[in-house]
Amino acid sequence: MVKEMRHILRDRQTLTILLLMPLVQVLLFGFCLRTEVRGIRVLVVDPSPSAASLALRHRIAATPLFRLVGVLPATGGLQRWFASGAADQALVLEPGFGGRLAHGGTARVLVITDAADPNTASTMQAYATQVIAAYERDERGAAGGVTIVPQVRMRFNPTLRSVNLFVPGLIGMVLTLVSALMTAISLSREKERGTMEVLLVSPLRPWQIVVGKVLPYMALGFANVLTALAAAWWVFRIPFRGSLLLLLAESLLYILVSLALGVLIASRTGSQRVAMLGALSGLMMPTSILSGMIFPTASLPGWLRPVTAVIPARWYILIARGIMLKGVGLGHLWRETLALAGLTVLLLAVSARSFKIRLE
Repeated sequence: MVKEMRHILRDRQTLTILLLMPLVQVLLFGFCLRTEVRGIRVLVVDPSPSAASLALRHRIAATPLFRLVGVLPATGGLQRWFASGAADQALVLEPGFGGRLAHGGTARVLVITDAADPNTASTMQAYATQVIAAYERDERGAAGGVTIVPQVRMRFNPTLRSVNLFVPGLIGMVLTLVSALMTAISLSREKERGTMEVLLVSPLRPWQIVVGKVLPYMALGFANVLTALAAAWWVFRIPFRGSLLLLLAESLLYILVSLALGVLIASRTGSQRVAMLGALSGLMMPTSILSGMIFPTASLPGWLRPVTAVIPARWYILIARGIMLKGVGLGHLWRETLALAGLTVLLLAVSARSFKIRLE
């Protein structure tokens, strides 16, 4: 015990990670564990604009929880907005909405919510109905006899099954665990044992050595994608509405990102223990907390949201949910794919350069 403690105290990297990890965990969970939903992107479909419909739109825009992103004259463009993830919710006013309220009648509002995240969808639906109810009370006091009947509809996950939300995210978590963590541990173990120096005297270049070390984990990660998708389909009965080939290609791209992260961690650490701690604290926590796997990124503080852009799992989870639950293709997911490809190129370049410098 005393010997192990002395070893930890001498290893500055291990000591730094062990001291900072609890603080980072407390800060991340403190900022990210939020039940409220903010920044809800709302569309309003108003086929017959009037003073009453304009007042309802202004009330929605003035509510801090909502962000009015557009007003449409018909429901024809809703599919494109929801499929691309540009809108979270839509309020569809029936034709003649203002006239019905002006004559003290009954008007209907259809509340359509993106239920790919069922917990968030239920919260967004409750917020929208509360705003409509408050508007109805104000109109009833002014005109009398006014009734607004909200009708709700859930898109992409009408049964609100939480497994439809978590399984696509778990695929990203598994790929991170296998590709990044195992690669970091494997390469750091080779360096710690001194076998890496033996390989350096061979005609192989450093990048060729790294490729030979990580190729088995790439194959293993791709096999894990196949088994995870099979379990999602056969065990959990998650709907698969998109292209399987596109999802496999995106998964391969994400595996490359994870492998590059593993190589980068191994190049910056001096022992297998430090590499494992660095991978767990630097990859697993951000993947589970900041990627949108559990908590929606819109609920994060404003200063923390830009940080999620450098989390590869955020983009992969959006892609996986879009393909599996919404059935969208590359035409709607090109931004997420471009972000993932950019991170892949950047991390591959940085990790290859760092590993080469380290070996020299």
